[in-house]
Amino acid sequence: MPSPEVPSSVPRNGSRNNGQVPPDPDTVEKLRSKIGSLSTATLKQLDADLPWYRGLRPDERSALGLVAQKGIASFVSWYQRPVSPAWVLSDVFGTAPTELTRSISLQKALQLIRVVVQVVEDQVPFLAPAADQGPLREAVLRYSREVAFAAADVYARAAETRGSWDTRLEALVVDAILRGESSDALRSRIAAVGWKSQARITVMVGSSPPEPNAAFLGELRRVTGRLAEDTLVGIQGERLILVLGGVRERDSSYRRISELFGAGPVVYGPEAESLVAASSSAQAAFAGLTAAAAWPGAPRPVSAEDLWPERVFAGDDTARKSLVHSIYRPLQSASNGLEETLSAYLTLGHSLEATSRELFVHANTVRYRLRRVCDVTGWDPLLPREAYVLHTALVVGRLYQSVKPPAERLSQRSADLRTL
Repeated sequence: MPSPEVPSSVPRNGSRNNGQVPPDPDTVEKLRSKIGSLSTATLKQLDADLPWYRGLRPDERSALGLVAQKGIASFVSWYQRPVSPAWVLSDVFGTAPTELTRSISLQKALQLIRVVVQVVEDQVPFLAPAADQGPLREAVLRYSREVAFAAADVYARAAETRGSWDTRLEALVVDAILRGESSDALRSRIAAVGWKSQARITVMVGSSPPEPNAAFLGELRRVTGRLAEDTLVGIQGERLILVLGGVRERDSSYRRISELFGAGPVVYGPEAESLVAASSSAQAAFAGLTAAAAWPGAPRPVSAEDLWPERVFAGDDTARKSLVHSIYRPLQSASNGLEETLSAYLTLGHSLEATSRELFVHANTVRYRLRRVCDVTGWDPLLPREAYVLHTALVVGRLYQSVKPPAERLSQRSADLRTL
């Protein structure tokens, strides 16, 4: 039995607004005449249904109102002549300021679209005759889908723009820290990148992976986000720089973070009080990275302070002063001949018996004095590596004593006399 013929004026899919059959001109005209009332009804519904909308600033409410009004007007044009939806992006959202994406989340934007669609759909019985109500509702739904995709595109582009700007700003902050800049501009940039940690700061440096792509940076931020309160990332050529604030369980965290660096040594500097003061930590870390090749057996990561001897040989004056102030002078100020005992012990091949004979004291006295050296300096002469650091400190300290300026020698002598 042959199927009944379908009138040529009606499309086979049942929709009149599919680009083949134009909509009823009377319906289009009625839609145009109702744009103002639909916009007013939409704004009232937004105020009634969305608590966050009521809390917006007047300028933000006005911008959203323009988006809603433009969306309704554009729907009428689209319903009259459906075309490619590419225009939705600029036609609906072109009036909205870029800053709106910062105060209105994508979720809230979609809630707004839902309210607008609901208002228009509720008015369908008053806008079109019964025969046109089905196609009009279908057109509303298809149009709302395009607007929702356009909104997602707007927010995605805004996020990409903010991400690019944040990355550049982060690079400027890291560069300023490395250069030792301390200014109001740096403090402003630190606030702009969203740094919130008030804890102590550590700078960690090493080689970057061969291809530090977006996936690597995402993994890096994910890991450091669990181990520290805040992180700044800088990649300068083949070097990766991390500025870490408020590191939790430092030893285990440093080891885990070092796994994300490329091949070669990873060095972390001493803790600083703030980002503005973190330049000293960064300089020590970079000096340690330069000198780390002289200690093939160094742990990974290694503290810049553990590399004091190698940094001295590499010409780092900060390391030389640190050895003098942290080890040599405390030994000089201590009683019981600690410097003499340590010097003899190191010179005589780390032999307790030979040291006791040289100093005419019992071996137990030598042991006691060496333990005191550890208490005073924090370095244990019974451990080979730490004994090497202490030996370097003695050499550097003696040279420092012999060449320091007369004014400094006079100041040191006065200080010694006051302690008597």
